Amino acid sequence: GITKPGDPHHYARVHCYQKVLDHFPQHLTMLSLLPLSMRLAGPREALLHAIVNQNYGCSHIMIGPYFASPPERGFYPDYSAQELVARHQERLEILLIATELHRYSPQRGCYLPLSELEAQGEKGEYLKGALFRQMLQQGKVVPDWYSFPEVLDELKRIYPPRHKQGLTLFFTGLSGSGKSTLARILEAKLVEEGSRPVTLLDGDVVRLNLSSELGFSREHRDLNIRRIGFVANEITKNGGIAICAPIAPYAETRRAVRQLIEPHGAFIEIHVSTPLEVCEARDRKGLYAKARKGIIPAFTGISDPYEEPQRPEFRIDTAGHGPMEAAQEILLYLLAEGYLNGH
Repeated sequence: GITKPGDPHHYARVHCYQKVLDHFPQHLTMLSLLPLSMRLAGPREALLHAIVNQNYGCSHIMIGPYFASPPERGFYPDYSAQELVARHQERLEILLIATELHRYSPQRGCYLPLSELEAQGEKGEYLKGALFRQMLQQGKVVPDWYSFPEVLDELKRIYPPRHKQGLTLFFTGLSGSGKSTLARILEAKLVEEGSRPVTLLDGDVVRLNLSSELGFSREHRDLNIRRIGFVANEITKNGGIAICAPIAPYAETRRAVRQLIEPHGAFIEIHVSTPLEVCEARDRKGLYAKARKGIIPAFTGISDPYEEPQRPEFRIDTAGHGPMEAAQEILLYLLAEGYLNGH
């Protein structure tokens, strides 16, 4: 199972293992899969793995210094997993192979134990997993010593650069703030750019086609946004661009949509921060006037709160920008952040 956010799914890991096995002599190795998900339980998990692997007929188990540890360094003491298994070694039928950290030695052109490198006055080189993924997603060259070329090719497929990833542009703002106008302009620009299929999930269109049975209670608003998020996630997961333009007034619901989508692609929250008085002055549909008269209950910005995003990726006020200018600023942001190729 996946150990932490950002890790490749198990299919990808198996593909990488298969590429590694190609570099070993034939008939010397065999890949045997066991559906034992990581629990990040450190020493206790190491002991569990030893028992399970023993019961499956393994004679030895390799355990590193940070086996099954959370990403936060120091959660479990260093080497504590090895120590617990060693403490129970007499009761086990599987033998512990305790490994230490290895680093790449440019002078010798191979990976060596860190203690051996330090004894020779070398520090060695290594890449943290998060930095490695960042390099791939930004299209940077990964050092060839990191892994076998075939494994790197597989990982590049799993972690494509940003301009090849699926992407959700999630507009949020008051009614009349300019979300739908900006979304339609961006849809046209991105379709013209042509690198990925583009789908517009406008609030009114979704209400008509996906959520026609829902009302405007908080529960139904949340459900509507979650449906939009589900569709956007499927688009993003398959390498497309989803443009969402609901009001999405509640921070917790927006956070849930972000958490759904981010494991599969980029999520860009765009807060259209046009002030209430400007939105009310526009009032093309007459909704604010009806809300002021009490005809429309629980109307966002009047009788129901709008929880402003605290840290959106992009914020723009259409009161001071024309639609084309505002859309161009968003496109420039996407280009600067690498979500568009620019070639």
